[in-house]
Amino acid sequence: MIEKAYHDRDGQIWMDGDFIDWRETKVHVLTHSLHYGSAVFEGNRAYNGKIFRLEDHTNRLIQSAKLMGYEIPYTAEQINKACIDTLAKSGLDDAYMRPVAWRGSEMMGVASKNNKIHLAIACWFWGSYFEDKMKGIRLCIADWKRPAPDTIPCKSKGAGLYMICTLSKDAAAAKGYDDALMYDYKGRVAECTGAHIFFIRGNEIHTPTCDNLLDGITHDTVLKLAAKRGYKIFKRDIYPSEMEHFDECFVTGTAAEVTPVREIEGRHYTPGDVCHALAEDYDNLVRGKISL
Repeated sequence: MIEKAYHDRDGQIWMDGDFIDWRETKVHVLTHSLHYGSAVFEGNRAYNGKIFRLEDHTNRLIQSAKLMGYEIPYTAEQINKACIDTLAKSGLDDAYMRPVAWRGSEMMGVASKNNKIHLAIACWFWGSYFEDKMKGIRLCIADWKRPAPDTIPCKSKGAGLYMICTLSKDAAAAKGYDDALMYDYKGRVAECTGAHIFFIRGNEIHTPTCDNLLDGITHDTVLKLAAKRGYKIFKRDIYPSEMEHFDECFVTGTAAEVTPVREIEGRHYTPGDVCHALAEDYDNLVRGKISL
């Protein structure tokens, strides 16, 4: 089944304080962020009518904009309410939500200070990010590397910073893989195109702590769930030569949730007890069946 185009859907989108018909939420072709990549966004997810860790996502959105040099003209409380209202307007219990802020079209050029800051929030149903995800996904190694932290505002969830992620994701699909694993500027294991990565050996969980990775909210949640189960957690630099010595592997993200990995370009893993336990714990947590 071909998914309906995102610009041609029923419903309403919250934009600059009002609900607007989905098809009418348009911006000008000379919008500054379209040309210079300074939009910032979040991926929120709702389960059973409640947005998971909404406040944390909103605070990260606001901080992302500050790192890009602008202030979103709404308080965290106003953004939280707009997200909740947007979810209610959609009529969905389980949904994906995209708050996005951007510089407008008042001036064109690299300079940006006279552009109005806009905010919109869209909400739609989105199932699993990966098909048959519990079987485990296959990753290739990306050609592109995560840049050094003194070359980009890497702690901002900025639209322009995803350019190499799109290139890597598309290249992975062309090779028959589900996603790509990216190394960083030092050659360390970094992350996938939109998800953090974990490795498992026995009851040990290892995850990269590269200084150029976004502070992941799902990543943080899974670390807390793992600690609650008593697993030994190692947040450290991980190098490619180590990957063949782990038993299990999985990735995490708001869209990916907890998704096992069965291959990283010739290195094979068997999704086992740890992957399945944390995936179940995460699902139970977001649906309010357990708490941290």
